[in-house]
Amino acid sequence: MGNSAEKRRQGQGIGLGGRYARWLAPAVSGPAAALELIATMVIAMGLAWLVLPQNPLLLGMGFPWAWLLPVILALRYGTLIGVGSVLMLLGGWFFFESLGSYTSAFPRMFFLGGLLLVLVSGQFGDVWGTRLARARAVNRYLDERLAALTKNHYLLRISHARLENDLLARPTTLRDTLSQMRAVAMGDAARGVAGQPDMLPGAQPMLQVVAQACQIEGAALFACDGERISPQAAASIGPAFELNLDDPLVRHCLDTRELAHLRSSGLQQDAETRYVAVAPVLAGSDRLIGVLVVERMPFLSLTYENLQLLMVLMGYYADGVEHGQATHGIQALMPAIPYAFALDYARLSRLRQETGVESSVVALVFDLDEARDALFEQVVRSRRALDVAWPARSPRQRAMLTLMPLSDSQAVSAYLVRIEDMLRAQFGTDFATSHIGVYSLTVPATGAEDALVRLLQRCQIDGATATDATAPRPAASGVVAGNNAPVPASAGTQAG
Repeated sequence: MGNSAEKRRQGQGIGLGGRYARWLAPAVSGPAAALELIATMVIAMGLAWLVLPQNPLLLGMGFPWAWLLPVILALRYGTLIGVGSVLMLLGGWFFFESLGSYTSAFPRMFFLGGLLLVLVSGQFGDVWGTRLARARAVNRYLDERLAALTKNHYLLRISHARLENDLLARPTTLRDTLSQMRAVAMGDAARGVAGQPDMLPGAQPMLQVVAQACQIEGAALFACDGERISPQAAASIGPAFELNLDDPLVRHCLDTRELAHLRSSGLQQDAETRYVAVAPVLAGSDRLIGVLVVERMPFLSLTYENLQLLMVLMGYYADGVEHGQATHGIQALMPAIPYAFALDYARLSRLRQETGVESSVVALVFDLDEARDALFEQVVRSRRALDVAWPARSPRQRAMLTLMPLSDSQAVSAYLVRIEDMLRAQFGTDFATSHIGVYSLTVPATGAEDALVRLLQRCQIDGATATDATAPRPAASGVVAGNNAPVPASAGTQAG
């Protein structure tokens, strides 16, 4: 049901909404649009023939009424359906002529002008349909970023609020919990775990980490595909139990896609349930891939904050599962790459493959000397809020790699001009004078991992052994001799 609703939303225009609008303009395509074309044109010409048998195409009535329906079809479905309606209308002329409705010559200018009008309308519909699809894809990517940002913000808030209590009551910290869950999602999502559903890899070790963090004594994780829940548990903690699909908490969780417990709003106060809480496992913003059913939990742990932590941890795991396979390929080639950078790079490569929307990676390479420390730190501080930065350092070079979502070559040029103007205003220098290497890469739709490896090779950064460039520098003796030599002119400004 969720997938059909998503397809219906994607097929609607910006201004269409509500039950009556979907009934008047349903979102159909392909064979359904062709059937609608044939049925609509046949019914319209049939009604016109019944009303005006001597002029079913409504010629010479002050306005070309016969072209109104083909124009509407062309605007809705594009040029191909519009040309089909023109052919239907042309066939109607010869059919009515055989019946004796028309005895005059063939109206060439009437059909020529109507054909041009339908072609213009169809082109307009095609262009705006493509733009709308690209806008939906961009918004879907931004929704994923917003969902991840919301979860990270909540994790940051509760980690500060509960640091003192968790340090005494829990054997592991929140940071350790997230690190363990990330390792589970990244490792098992890429390799696969025997005997477990493909959509919930690493479910058992993940559930053990969650049970330790939230003090759960008995729970089970069930895989879910839309509204259908697998009866076999993918992972369990404590005594095994069978899932009751008619339980009020389970039904409330599936209907609302929210955490369900006895004090949930909208749940009947006299509802009888054997479970403590039911948490959905949501990948992205609204795709349900599993349900966590908690049967036993200490009374003192049954708090709003602990249940919210449980919900956020499940969402963190779901996001890792959704993007674990894509990020694993990148991190296998470049183990030093940060998880956030690899995750967004994989998302943007998928976005380029689906819609053609371009994103870019800009690399600024600095020498390892004290004269360029201030320049590098200024560049690190000047990144945009939407960008994902990776400050990397090798034994001879250090680079600031900036992933710029939804940015083409013009946006890259504007970014480089802004950085160079800032350096010129702050330090009176530019890229060429300071021997700063500039490299750029348009995120490809295929072969994204190899393209990023080649970019690092041009930057003289090893993705397997690179370290964080914002960490304190090693002693001066560790600097390779000759590292302050001027960079060749060819490395000054290059575009990949």
